[in-house]
Order: sequence, then structure tokens, then C-alpha cells
Amino acid sequence: MGCLLGRFSDTVMLGVLLILSLSSLVALVPPPRSPPALCRRCCDDLEPEEGSGEQPTTAGFNHVPEVRTYINMTILKGDKGERGDRGTPGKAGPEGPPGSGGPMGSKGTKGDAGLPGDPCKVQYSAFSVGRRKSLHSLESYQALLFDTVFVNLDSHFNMFEGKFLCHVPGIYFFNVNIHTWNFKETYVHIMRNDKEQAIVYAQPSDRSIMQSQSLLLELEMSDEVWVRLYKRERENAVYSDDVDVYITFNGYLIKASVEE
Repeated sequence: MGCLLGRFSDTVMLGVLLILSLSSLVALVPPPRSPPALCRRCCDDLEPEEGSGEQPTTAGFNHVPEVRTYINMTILKGDKGERGDRGTPGKAGPEGPPGSGGPMGSKGTKGDAGLPGDPCKVQYSAFSVGRRKSLHSLESYQALLFDTVFVNLDSHFNMFEGKFLCHVPGIYFFNVNIHTWNFKETYVHIMRNDKEQAIVYAQPSDRSIMQSQSLLLELEMSDEVWVRLYKRERENAVYSDDVDVYITFNGYLIKASVEE
């Protein structure tokens, strides 16, 4: 019984000590301060005199709130303007290295054949022939035949008929040389087809002479140029022999009508 009383007394003493400790802690915590009372005067509601430099009073406020201005830029944004002119291009840069070759493409299809070209045209024509025999006039006109060939390109001069046949239309030069016969008249024409173009003439004389005639003719395809001895109405003749050539007939193309 005495042991129980001793434990009870110890518990009571412990409680008393705990209460005393809490009370001392409460005493150390200072009470909260109340806001200081503002001192007001009877004239605080009046506005300061103009020019005094004093700030106006703020009833119930310790300081003036700060006001910040905010501008909404999206409201002030205008419409989109027109596009300006293009500026001057800058200088070209240095040339870069060549790229690698690409793969070979597929073979294309064969194209259409072109138009046929112009046929080949002979642009040269010339002849020079001679006669080694004399010739007297007959009852009719007769062509002067030649037995000696100096030049005959592409056989344009027909030796059997004594006529030049035009294969290349254009302008030609012709020349004939005749030796007259003593005491006989010389009467020879240079013919184009069946029309006289020029004459070689010499009156009868006791001595023979050389006569010559030249002219230019513009020929068309298949025109014939030849030398004709006049008929016997007038006794006439041309002279030559087997040793020398006294009679010659020459012609050549100067300018073709159509050139390549």
C-alpha cells in the first residue's frame, strides 16, 4: 500500500512540473502588436494650397498605388502594305566545280526523213574547137563542122552537128575566128537556134585576112549555138588547111542562172 502511494505522489509531481514549464514558455512569447493609431488633425481633409509643393492627402491610405499603362499592339497594327520593288541582284558567285556525269539516257526514236535536196547541177561549161579544111558555099545554108577538139567539157559541143547544146542556163561568152579566101566574100553568122545573132563579114580581096567576132548570150536550157555559112546567092568561102588551124569556135559559161 505504501508502494502505491509513493508512485501516485511521483506522478502528481511530474504533472506539476510540466504545467510550470508550459506556463513559462507562454510568458516568453510576446503579444501581437496592434497597428499604430494614425494621428489625424482637423485640417487633414483639406487640399494643400496650390504652389506649396505638398502632396495631397490620401484618406485611409499610406501610399498611392502605382498605375502602369498597357497598350495592346494588336489593336494598333495596320493593314499589310504592297510588295516593294525587287532589289538589285548581287554579284554572281564563283563558278562551282562541274558535277558528275549523269546516267546515259535511253536511245530515242528515229526521226522523219528530211526533204530531198536539189539535184546536182553542172556549174561549168566550156568548149573550144577548130577546123582544118576550107569550105565553100552551097545552094543552101550549111553549118560549119569542126574536126579538132581543144576543150569540150562534158561533151556539150556536138561535133557531128557542129552545135553547142546548153545544159546549164546562164550567160555565155562566144567567139569565132575566120580566115578569108582570096577574091571571095566571107559571110558567116553566129546563130542561136534558128536566129542570127552576129555576123563575120569580109569583102572580096586579092589577099586573105583573119576576121573575128565575139558576143555574150543569155541561154536557156537546150538552146543551140552554132556557126552558119551563107548560101550561094553570094559566092563566099572560108579558108584553112591541114597544117594550121585557121578557123576556131569557142564558148564558155560566165554565170549560171541558178547557183548552188
